[in-house]
Amino acid sequence: MTNSWEETTLKDICVKITDGAHASPKSVDDGLPMASVKDLTPYGINLDSCRLISESDFDSLVKYGCKPEKGDILVAKDGATALDTVCEVKNSINVVLLSSVAILRPNTKKVTSSFLRYYMDSPVTRNYLKGGFITGAAIPRIVLEDFKRSKIVFPSIKKQNEITSILSAYDDLIENNSRRIKILEEMAKLIYREWFVEFNPPAGRAGAPGVKLRKATVEEKKVTGKDQFPEGWEVKKLGDFIELAYGKGLKSEKRSNDGYPVYGSSGVIGHHQNALVKGPGIIVGRKGNVGSVFWCNEDFYPIDTVFFVRTNISLYYIFYNLSNQTFLNSDAAVPGLNRESALMKVSILPDKNLIDNFERIVTSIFKQIKLLETKNQNLRRTRDLLLPKLVSGEIEV
Repeated sequence: MTNSWEETTLKDICVKITDGAHASPKSVDDGLPMASVKDLTPYGINLDSCRLISESDFDSLVKYGCKPEKGDILVAKDGATALDTVCEVKNSINVVLLSSVAILRPNTKKVTSSFLRYYMDSPVTRNYLKGGFITGAAIPRIVLEDFKRSKIVFPSIKKQNEITSILSAYDDLIENNSRRIKILEEMAKLIYREWFVEFNPPAGRAGAPGVKLRKATVEEKKVTGKDQFPEGWEVKKLGDFIELAYGKGLKSEKRSNDGYPVYGSSGVIGHHQNALVKGPGIIVGRKGNVGSVFWCNEDFYPIDTVFFVRTNISLYYIFYNLSNQTFLNSDAAVPGLNRESALMKVSILPDKNLIDNFERIVTSIFKQIKLLETKNQNLRRTRDLLLPKLVSGEIEV
């Protein structure tokens, strides 16, 4: 740190430090979004994953200050991932927050929103807060008063802008690549739906054989909801063409930030130096987030709350097939997916030539996705090396 940097507390450089609602309104099917810590990403709130609440409940929470404003910094404050996710509200957004999210509203005459975001996202800051302020054995959390009294060291506004311009260049590239990944993923989904749900592959184009439709049997109509069914396709039980294999328990203390991804029913929950399954592969939630389906491009470690898929059919076809299934919880007390029940579900098995052609096209899409993911990993690695050094003044801009 240089001598020109100032040291004070978060309370002194913020006009407001608060959090979201301490009471959770009832969810509705048609309403307005309410976000919790699970909906935070490094680039903002994921509105798609938010639950919905009534307009009257929403308006009430807005009056209580639970709606973030442009320029606010949001920090995960409760739960196992407390302090791990920090984001800046870059645009006005119609959402309210639960108390698991802290809202830091900076005094922009002292610190810019972007600098505060990067400062709070620095591993040095995170370790300082986790080491001195985290409370709660069952549910780790940091209380608002501890946010207020925590220290911050910062340079002039001019220097802050110079620092954040360097870091934001990396984030802009990462975000752009992430958007491209999402577009490619949507392309693959649309191809699957058009070919295997709407029965409309592009006959004569890209080598696709197309389909001929005939009158559907009672069973076929029950499965597809359609009066016609493609010739050469079959209705089969999932167990006829896939196997759901059990993952293996792995204690949380044996997980790390490096190595092969470790999958639970909520997705990647850490990393481990050894992999159990050679990738690419498919993971299906067994306990907790029942029926969740994940794709992994690399070797991975599935824990005992998930199944992983073995099959002789195209993995890409199986991935989208399973993603379109509705798996029911088999236990009211402890959510769980019964393997035998899951494998008894009926599904369509298309003509092999069509599946092979689908795999050829989607393989190309997934190669592009993997390339972009690798670029993002490299960008994040460089950014994460620079971030703590820049926001602490260790590296002069």
